[in-house]
Amino acid sequence: MAYTLETTVGEILKDTNALDVLDKYVPGASKNPMLGLASGMTLKSLLAMPQAKQFGVTEELVNQFLAEVNARK
Repeated sequence: MAYTLETTVGEILKDTNALDVLDKYVPGASKNPMLGLASGMTLKSLLAMPQAKQFGVTEELVNQFLAEVNARK
């Protein structure tokens, strides 16, 4: 099944391929303990958080990430 903005962070964290791509777009993100705290959140709800913007995570970036992860499946 393809990942979307409705995919939870927890689903991404369980996929080692997705984590490799995540680190390409946001270096070190897969090792950040704060990401685990957001495991029940969807990517869309994560984007609404001010912290996402502080780290440069935009909807455009997440959509690029999703496209690459889904292409690798």
